[in-house]
Amino acid sequence: MASKLVPSNPETVMVIRDVVPNVITTCSVPFARFGRIKIGGRGTIVRLQNGSLAVFSPVALTEEVKKKVESMGEVKYITALDAEHHIFLGPWHQQYPNARVLGPETLPEKREKQKNEKVPFHVVFESTKKHEVTVDPEFDAEFEYEYVHAHANKELVFNHKPTRTLIEADLVFNMPATEQYSKSGVDGSSGILTKLFSTFTHMRGEAMGQRRFLWYGVSSGDRKAFNASIAKINEWDFERLIPCHGDVIESGAKTRFQQVMKWHLDAALKAQ
Repeated sequence: MASKLVPSNPETVMVIRDVVPNVITTCSVPFARFGRIKIGGRGTIVRLQNGSLAVFSPVALTEEVKKKVESMGEVKYITALDAEHHIFLGPWHQQYPNARVLGPETLPEKREKQKNEKVPFHVVFESTKKHEVTVDPEFDAEFEYEYVHAHANKELVFNHKPTRTLIEADLVFNMPATEQYSKSGVDGSSGILTKLFSTFTHMRGEAMGQRRFLWYGVSSGDRKAFNASIAKINEWDFERLIPCHGDVIESGAKTRFQQVMKWHLDAALKAQ
């Protein structure tokens, strides 16, 4: 499965960067949806105040990544941010078997059906009791989280409170994937399909393309529940946004999030 979705040489094209020194590290790689649309991929490692590590949407576990992890601390949490970002759970769990694995409902069954490596899920987020789910006191002290079950991919969104950093997978994109292709020798914005896709997945200006895509497409199945989740996330205090697809927004992220999600936020306010 992974061979069809990831670079054959992740060691040479991965960008490992300290977004917040000694706290947050990102691992960015090229990734082309359907083999043609350059959207990039990104895993995020967060060092908690007690020294343990939380890994979100893990990418290829290369030797360089292992060295970086070893320099940061002990992996205690591994999270699949949605039902799509899970293909490296097996290798990461095998390397760090004591880590607690987090993911959304449907993912354990999906992995079993796909005959992926067996991985024990310690925390599964469910729509019927999503605000009752907790991880543990240490994790919960540093992270706010929302399960956006109305999204087709079953999105988990986290806010690391000490650094005011929102971490997410497919809820919003920030194309083009410049950093993720920067070591590949390929322009991450090149190609007709990539340029077309970027028109409704960028966050520049009023981001009307992505705003329409989310309103008329992504949220159409259960817009009321989607609006409620977006309103919840909007209550958080965050300045930085780390998406899995596209470039990191280092500052002013909440303003840009509000711009993209304006229609959902307005609708949630009216529903109060």
